[in-house]
Amino acid sequence: MSVKVNVMIVDDHDMVRMGLKTYLMLEPTFHVMGEASNGQDALNQLRKLGENELPDLILMDLMMPVMNGAEATQAIMAEFPGMKIVMLTSFLEDDLVVQAIEAGAVSYVLKTVSAEELIYALQGAYRGMPVMTGDVSQALTRGIRQRTARENESGLTEREKEVLLLIAEGKTNKDIGEELHISIKTVKTHVSNLLMKCEMDDRTQLAIYAHRQGWVKK
Repeated sequence: MSVKVNVMIVDDHDMVRMGLKTYLMLEPTFHVMGEASNGQDALNQLRKLGENELPDLILMDLMMPVMNGAEATQAIMAEFPGMKIVMLTSFLEDDLVVQAIEAGAVSYVLKTVSAEELIYALQGAYRGMPVMTGDVSQALTRGIRQRTARENESGLTEREKEVLLLIAEGKTNKDIGEELHISIKTVKTHVSNLLMKCEMDDRTQLAIYAHRQGWVKK
């Protein structure tokens, strides 16, 4: 690749960011144009940049305080469609892989990969090509199967259940949208689907249903 690719590194550990930045600075393809200590920090920085100042790639840690990688990816993709994000993490839990990919990450890479594999993943992400090792692909497949099984039990998707629980807490559509980082229009769609699937007439009945199912923590 002859083009220079601008990268933002998002990780809550200073030493990790320093190590990644030092390595990428030695790779002529990449230029580290920014760093952030968590997802909210990254989102705030992106909002201050002009359209021509945005990074080409974001190398995102998954487990971080304030706003984790999956939440940040979803929020960033909502405000900056087309942003390419590579999830870099130590965790290979099936659900986490699914969450990251569903949020919009191009690739999911473990921190145990070699430097060459990381560069390959970044170059692939820049071109819009997903890159995953065999173990990550297997975890994604297992995670999707597990989620499908859970959905079949209640008839609700994970997102619909999240919306339902927030309704049971008395949250408004605006509150739900802000908490889940989705638009009010999307919230309304989920509420309509819930009313139809649960055969309910209003939000109050949905809240009662959630309590009867034992899904609301006391």
